[in-house]
Amino acid sequence: MLNTVYLLLSQKPMLSRPCNRYHQASQESTMWRIGLILAGGLYLATAVYMWAAPQSWYEITPGVAMMGPFNLHFIRDIALVFLLSAGALAWGGFKNDKTAAVLGAAWPCLHAAYHIAIWLGRGVPIDTVAVTNLLGIQVPAWFAMACALKMTAMRAGK
Repeated sequence: MLNTVYLLLSQKPMLSRPCNRYHQASQESTMWRIGLILAGGLYLATAVYMWAAPQSWYEITPGVAMMGPFNLHFIRDIALVFLLSAGALAWGGFKNDKTAAVLGAAWPCLHAAYHIAIWLGRGVPIDTVAVTNLLGIQVPAWFAMACALKMTAMRAGK
């Protein structure tokens, strides 16, 4: 009996519970939105580097030279796609726009999936190219999509 009374008295009032859940959801939403903005910043930096110093990017990035000769047009095309993704991810984060966030993460995820196929085709080696692929392509792409989808689920009330 005393345990029941203690439990009843220790409970927070019913009116405060929805507010606490809303506050927690708001904090989580802010966290995912910050993740989107950070991912957008990374892709913006990548786009600027590829556009401003394409030869340097080609020579320094592990695995790029093994895919073929330097092609300024191709590198700058890809820089523009990264710029578009950066803008959509940042917009999604700043404006809480789930559609922009998912679309902004789509290109990096497609790019990451293609790089998984390349890695498999190379015989699944664990080398500098694979580590660069993991840390520079896979992790940021799937992190951006996770942030976008988590934000989407929260906005949909799930």
